[in-house]
Amino acid sequence: MTSELRFITRLADLRATAWDELAGAQPCLSHAYVSSLEESGAVGGDSGWSPHHATLWEGETLVAAMPLYEKQHSWGEYVFDWAWAQAYEQHGLTYYPKWLSAIPFTPVPGRRVLGASPMHRQNLVAALMQSIQSGGHESFHVLFPTREEAALLAGAGMMIREGVQFHWKNPGYDDFQGFLESLTREKRKKIRQERRKVRDAGIEFIWFSGDQIGEDLLDFFYQCYATTYAIRRSMPYLNKDFFARLHASMPDQTRLVVAHRGGTAIACAWFLQDDEALYGRYWGAMEDVSCLHFETCYYQAIEHAIRHGLKRFEGGAQGEHKLSRGLLSTPTCSAHWIREPRFANAIDDFLRRERHGVSLYLDELNERQPFRHSDGQ
Repeated sequence: MTSELRFITRLADLRATAWDELAGAQPCLSHAYVSSLEESGAVGGDSGWSPHHATLWEGETLVAAMPLYEKQHSWGEYVFDWAWAQAYEQHGLTYYPKWLSAIPFTPVPGRRVLGASPMHRQNLVAALMQSIQSGGHESFHVLFPTREEAALLAGAGMMIREGVQFHWKNPGYDDFQGFLESLTREKRKKIRQERRKVRDAGIEFIWFSGDQIGEDLLDFFYQCYATTYAIRRSMPYLNKDFFARLHASMPDQTRLVVAHRGGTAIACAWFLQDDEALYGRYWGAMEDVSCLHFETCYYQAIEHAIRHGLKRFEGGAQGEHKLSRGLLSTPTCSAHWIREPRFANAIDDFLRRERHGVSLYLDELNERQPFRHSDGQ
């Protein structure tokens, strides 16, 4: 059957079940998550993120899709191409707008080319590349795809860039103490010291999910979240309406952990959870307490993941400091197409050298793993 490529500028206009059947179980790729970004105004409007989701149809049946945005800048992506844009500008060329497939403000690796079959995914990539190459935009980028998708995109003429994140993996710990015992003596001591500082400050933690999360708790979380940005003299990417919509549409996957001292809430972190993983991204605090960030965002998350039998905890982009806290280096990738041959060749050369550097960096991180060797160190 002949297929047709269509661009959707508002995901809410697309039936949620049709998208979710292709997207699978990952919360950040769900119709609820992506449409909450749009309906709240976090993307669209004057945000610099204009939705143009690529969809492939056979008649009136959706058979493949890709989250896609026309971008006017490179904020909120976590794969940095600012130097490429600057090089374009220095040569009198225009880098923006560009095409970008990603989950806005959310560096969670996962599927980006959604299809009912490998053939449908291949057909979507082929149709989309033809459309982009015949258009006027200078570049197209796909952030944090799966390795299988990266191979598909490379076959379509895109360049692959390597990256690193830090994820915690659960081999089947019985409790947090079991996790600690798997670490080297030095790392165990450090984590215990950090947790003790928070405990000695009189701080306790309570987890909330689903209907336990009311409007007052959402208000407090957003106050913490916005305050953390204000301290850095910046504005938060996401607005309060986004979190309210997300919780309303995904209550079973929303988790909040709140830090209390003397009955007063002083910090909060927001997570999403599916059957396999806990995804951490957003947090904030009303007070500056030593090690509170590490406890709220990492140790509480690891403890929660162990308690609920989750396979991993993803703590977001960057952060080599996560290694000493039990999160291991995890390779990621992105795919890039550049129209201008001179820049494409230069970037391809840069990416080859960068891949070698990333490989050496991963080797170094693996040598610095926080876990004990077989000799019991």
